[in-house]
Amino acid sequence: MNTIVLHHYPASPFAEKARLMLGYKGLTWKSVFIPMVMPKPDVMALTGGYRKTPILQVGADIYCDTALIAQALDELAPEPPLLPAAVQGLAGPLAQWADATLFWASMSYSTQAAGMAQMFAKATPQAMQSFAEDRKAMGAGMPRPRPADATGAYKTYLQRLAQMLKSGPYLLGQQPSVADFAAYHPLWFTRSQTPVMAGILDTAPAVLAWMDRMAAIGHGTVERYSSAQAIELARGCTPMPVDGEPLQDDHGIALGSRVTVAAESFGLEPTEGTLVAATESRYTLAREDERAGRLHVHFPRIGYALRAVKA
Repeated sequence: MNTIVLHHYPASPFAEKARLMLGYKGLTWKSVFIPMVMPKPDVMALTGGYRKTPILQVGADIYCDTALIAQALDELAPEPPLLPAAVQGLAGPLAQWADATLFWASMSYSTQAAGMAQMFAKATPQAMQSFAEDRKAMGAGMPRPRPADATGAYKTYLQRLAQMLKSGPYLLGQQPSVADFAAYHPLWFTRSQTPVMAGILDTAPAVLAWMDRMAAIGHGTVERYSSAQAIELARGCTPMPVDGEPLQDDHGIALGSRVTVAAESFGLEPTEGTLVAATESRYTLAREDERAGRLHVHFPRIGYALRAVKA
């Protein structure tokens, strides 16, 4: 198996989702810490524009968005599956809800003044301001729930999770699925990064017990790595073949076309490259970087927009 590298930072909730999925697979992986805010020149060398955290690197293949990272990990290490066959039809949609609706309720609740003060207790005022400005720019006017609305929604969502846990130790039964990892990370953020706000979790004891089970999965075997090493690794590898899945053409854009892919709602920076695959679940762009060499950058279809580059 090619070297697996996760580009992340410790406080990132979506990175915690990826770290736990790697642990669930029992994988050994390289850990590259990246900045919380722009600029991120070493990330840009790999993605060409995408700047959200985390990204997964497997040699010269770069996977963006944890929804696609989950699929990639199931391809790299099929057992235990993140999308078990028995619950596959439910796990994906539930994970999508958790990564969006539950996540933003959690963030809007947890990052109220007391939570932000705790997060940045050891940081300079300039660092806190830089973070706030960076996230505002990423949202580009995207509406977020107001704190009071988020609080009520968060409580309701916790009770819904508790109801699901009445049928087994995990959300969809006897073993974790991608839905568990997606629902866990926003709650992890509240509990670990803004503990002053974590009293809301006490309203759902079954959820707290489930969180303890999820945390016990751990992160696998982690080895520190530098951005320079990761870029050199990419340069020394060849992207994996993309043959095998037929073109799913919903845009009238032929393979080999120059295109951009960008998130639809948050972190809108586009990545430009040559479209080499457009399958049921993902887009793959080929791009060249003077530092990292030839790369394949992969995006999920859901939540991302494909556009042709006009000559």
